[in-house]
Amino acid sequence: MIKSIRGAHYYVEVKGSGQPILFLHGFTGDTTTWHETIDLLAKRGQCIAVDLPGHGKTEMTEDPTRFYIEETCRDLDKILDKLDVDKSHVVGYSMGGRVALSFSFMYPERVSKLVLESASPGIKQEDEREQRRKSDEDLAQFIECEGIEAFVDKWESIPLFATQKRMSSAIQGKIRNQRLQNDPVGLATSLRRIGTGKQPSWWDFLIDLHCETLLVVGEEDLKFRNIADEMKKRIPFAKKVVIPSAGHAIHVEQQQKFGTMLMEFLFEG
Repeated sequence: MIKSIRGAHYYVEVKGSGQPILFLHGFTGDTTTWHETIDLLAKRGQCIAVDLPGHGKTEMTEDPTRFYIEETCRDLDKILDKLDVDKSHVVGYSMGGRVALSFSFMYPERVSKLVLESASPGIKQEDEREQRRKSDEDLAQFIECEGIEAFVDKWESIPLFATQKRMSSAIQGKIRNQRLQNDPVGLATSLRRIGTGKQPSWWDFLIDLHCETLLVVGEEDLKFRNIADEMKKRIPFAKKVVIPSAGHAIHVEQQQKFGTMLMEFLFEG
């Protein structure tokens, strides 16, 4: 379904009934990345998946500032209003995890439990954020100049996704085809407005995050394992889980383990 939010048109999928669960995908993803997980959890909850700005079937306004993470969180707040949802569990992967964390700080009264998969609270130092903004700008220009197929070739080859090469060719092809459906202008704008370098750093505020939080990382994703270790020390009610034989995208590399873990944390914990 399409939800009109402050002039933008968000693509939203809803399945199941019960306790709401909001799913937020990563960069280059869309709602389809959650389908297998939702098939499992929809037996117990109302699963809500959203195409974030610049991705999938969501159509944004011409104002690029609407892509900022704070504006995205305001839009998510309005989407929940339109769905008559007062409070929801929130599950975010990578970029979607950064959005989920920001949403939890901006609207704590709307979040029941928080799940952050391979996510970060941002970059601590301003000089490092500036360096990241420059690298995101270079990548945005590459997308605009070379096109979506050349970008997807480049994106799939980065070390972060090396473990996905072990998946079947059918699954890899499905992921690639989904990435190719994205609008290059939308992806470039997303990098410029909601990239890690643009996100505010939440490190110093993690102690104020009072919802139950699950930090999920892949055994082979060393960078985000270290980030999760430090986050766990700062978040009062945090639990960390390391999934064996997985890298960054746990929900696609270990679908059954990820879904079962979510079921236990959200409904049985």
